Formats: sequence, structure tokens, C-alpha cells
Amino acid sequence: MKYPSMALLLLLLLPGWAQAVVFRASIDQSVWEMETSRFFCRLSQSVPAFGRAVFEHEAGEPLRFRLQPTQTFQLSGSAMLVAQASPWQPGEAPFNIAEVEVDQQSGVLELDSEAASQMLVALHRGMTPTFSSERWYQSDEPVQIGISAANFKSAYDDYLGCLDTLLPVNYRQVARTALLFPSAAWQLSDATRERLDLIALYIKTDDSVHSVYVDGHSDNYGRRLLNRDLSKRRAEEVTRYLVSQGVSEDMITTRYHGERYPVVPNNTAENRARNRRVAIRLERE
Repeated sequence: MKYPSMALLLLLLLPGWAQAVVFRASIDQSVWEMETSRFFCRLSQSVPAFGRAVFEHEAGEPLRFRLQPTQTFQLSGSAMLVAQASPWQPGEAPFNIAEVEVDQQSGVLELDSEAASQMLVALHRGMTPTFSSERWYQSDEPVQIGISAANFKSAYDDYLGCLDTLLPVNYRQVARTALLFPSAAWQLSDATRERLDLIALYIKTDDSVHSVYVDGHSDNYGRRLLNRDLSKRRAEEVTRYLVSQGVSEDMITTRYHGERYPVVPNNTAENRARNRRVAIRLERE
């Protein structure tokens, strides 16, 4: 994502931009909608005749923003995002936020966390973040899409309240986990317990998780039967801890494999360290 120069900002003041096609909710149309859960906080506004502006903060991920047109080819190339004064803010100076490329397949504009956060700051100040592009529907007409700050602050308070309840991780971050162990050890380290605490919290919150597979492994150092026993102890220790944190034992399938399934060849100390592991896999409905 690029940040616009003052030269680009001045384009907004040229005569051609005065005749731009403009999409922006009026004060009466400006409705901010909240969708909340332990897994995401979504704050959005319909932009009449254009599409939808969406702020989304998923558990375990940074804030993102997308401008989703109803019809795919309304925008192309790049767009400049500037926080402009709202109609009730005469004299308020605009400020640059970002220049962003339009996704050529979907027509969506997506912003990273930094630019999305600056948009929230502008909206909280009562300003109108505005996307400007030189071509609307691949014509020669410039276009502006403004996100209205009317009625924003009360919705923003709800958004902040939602953030306080978000889980610290999402499904992608816990669905596949490998816990590593020192040689000949099966006891859980503090770091491993912290990771298991997050996994257990997620499992207890997401009702769609129906199965948990715990698979113990070892490297190939030492006797095979001892390695199999070691992998069993590791897997059982992990299962025991998950159950102690409130995960139903009926959900968990505990297995152990010794040295049979290395993830990398056991030909270096670093590789053997990767193979001494317990793999945890969550399955949803």
C-alpha cells in the first residue's frame, strides 16, 4: 500500500474532480451496523447505490477494512483515500491516509491495519474518509466514495466493547499445533501450558469443534520401544492437561506413534528437535 503525495491530494481540487460521480450516505441514510461475537467484531455502513464499507477485526488478527462494491467493475486501477471535512466541518483540513490498488478480480478495495486505524480516527473526528479514483466503470468520469461519520460514535463505543470480548486466537491459529519436547522428556513446559490454555479456551468457546486429535511422536534416538513409550507419555500428558482445563475427554482421541512419522529426516540435532512433538488437530462440524 502506498501513501499519497501532496500532488495527488491536489488532484481533488482540480475542476474535473468537482464533477465527479459521488457516492455517500446522507445524514439520514448513515447507519452503522455492528455484528459481534467472540470470534470477530464487524462494523459496517451501506454506501447507497455503491456497496458496503466494512471494518472487521477477527480474533487473533489485526484490524482490516474493505470497500465492497455491489457490482464488480465499478472501480479499477488505484484509488486515493483522503479524510475530508464533513459538511458540518467548514474549514477542517483534509489529511492523506493511503493510496490503494483495486483488486482486479473482485473490484474490492482492502486496507491494512494502519490505514484502517487512520480511517477510524478520521471518523471519530467527524470527518469523511473518501476514496477517489479517476475512472468509474472504466469510463473517463472520476468517482468519489465517501464513508459518512454521522451516527458513528455510538457504534464505535459498541465496537470497542466487542473488542474487549474477542478471543485471543482464531480457528486457523489453533487448528493445527505442534508442541515440541526436549530429548527424553514428556513434562510440559510453561510455554507449552500457555499454548494449551489458548487451545482449550478456543475449544470451549467454539461449539462447532467436535473432535480433538492428540498425536505423540519422538525422534529416532535410542530404542524404538522406548521411543514409542515416550511418545505415549507426551500425548497423554497433553490430553491430561486439556481435560484439566475443561475440555471434554469424550472429544479427545489420543494416539502415539514413536519415531514412525518424522516431519523431517532425523539426520541433525535441529531436525530431531522438530520430530519430538505432540501434534494437536481440531476438527469442526
